[in-house]
Formats: sequence, C-alpha cells, structure tokens
Amino acid sequence: MGQTMRVLIVDDHALIRDGIRAMLESLPDIEVVGEAANGQDAIEKTRQLQPDIVMMDLTMPGMGGLEATRHIKKESPEVKVMALTMHENDEHFFQIINAGACGYFIKGGSSTELIAALRTVWQGDVFLYPSMAKKLLGDYLNRVRMGKNQESYDGLTERERDVLKLVAEGKANQEIADILVITVSTVQTHRAHVMAKLGLHSRTELVKYALRRGIISLNT
Repeated sequence: MGQTMRVLIVDDHALIRDGIRAMLESLPDIEVVGEAANGQDAIEKTRQLQPDIVMMDLTMPGMGGLEATRHIKKESPEVKVMALTMHENDEHFFQIINAGACGYFIKGGSSTELIAALRTVWQGDVFLYPSMAKKLLGDYLNRVRMGKNQESYDGLTERERDVLKLVAEGKANQEIADILVITVSTVQTHRAHVMAKLGLHSRTELVKYALRRGIISLNT
C-alpha cells in the first residue's frame, strides 16, 4: 500500500461526484484518480486506473453498483469497494457485503465520518455504518436461533483456529509464523485449509466470518 490513497468515485449524480471530489482532494494523502457514472463505466475505469478504493453508489441507471462490485472483485480482488448509498435496508446491505465490499456508508453521514471510513477500508479493515453493524448482529443472532451457524468451524484443528484468529486480527504471515513458532509455508498451508473448510475467498470474508463467530471484535 502506497502513501497516497487512490480513489475512484462512482455515482450517477455529477453534483455528488463533484462534492466528494472537492472534499477528498483537499486532503494531502488522497488522490481522486477518476469518476464513473454507472456500473459498466466503473468496471472499465477500475481496469484502467487500478484504484485502491472504489466508492460505489448502489442505485444507478443501467448496471447498478451491486453487479459492478461483483465484476470488479472477480477481476481485481485487491481493489477495495466501499458502498455509498441512500438505502438503509437489509437487502442492499447483505447483498453488497456478500459481493465483496468491505465498507458500507450511508450518504446521510458527515464528511468527517466518510473520510474516516475510507481510511479504515484503506488499512484493510471493514467499515460498517453503525446502524448497519446492528443489522449484522441481528442477522447473526437469527442464524444462531435457526441453527445455521455451524458452518464447519468445528472441523478446524486447534492450530487452524489459531491461524484464523491471527489472520483476522490483521497479522502478516511472518508475524503469525513467529507467534506460533512455525514456518511461513506452514502458516500458508493452514491458512489455505481454513479458507477451504469455511468456504471463504478473501481476507475480508475471513474477517467478517471471525466477527460473526465472535473470534474477534470490532475493537480488535
């Protein structure tokens, strides 16, 4: 990760794009590399510009933000997507998180909150707007009540559980190797087994899984 956060702004309203651009360009560590007005344009601009973060409006004419996010995460999994939306409902929230977004910001939030959210996502963490974090907790509790939260965690070995927790806490492979007194290649092997057993495809998914299971907390 470089010293400057490179951001692509995706929204079908020019006024919103202009406002976000003006706000971000006033900060020395953020560069707005481009803008897009719809999902297809967002995919093409991401391909060309390889931003660190795509700020993705969800509701746009033509291809919306959800489908665009799926395409972007498939083509460029290292690019982080933060959803930017007027919608504070379960359907949009869970769909975009499942599509691979690592942030969900409600447009009613303040500019200070938005900048903090971007920096959280840039550092590799997950940002959930507070009201949506409550919904995630509610969904987790419902899954527990319905018996849908077994998910294969019981199938992990003790060492695999150690690796899962340390990866979710943001530790690098070398740090994990030092903590557990094993080789980096062994860490990579355990990590691959964890991902396969739990059906996870990225570190973001792993972090969200660990949050749901209570293996780590938002304060970790």
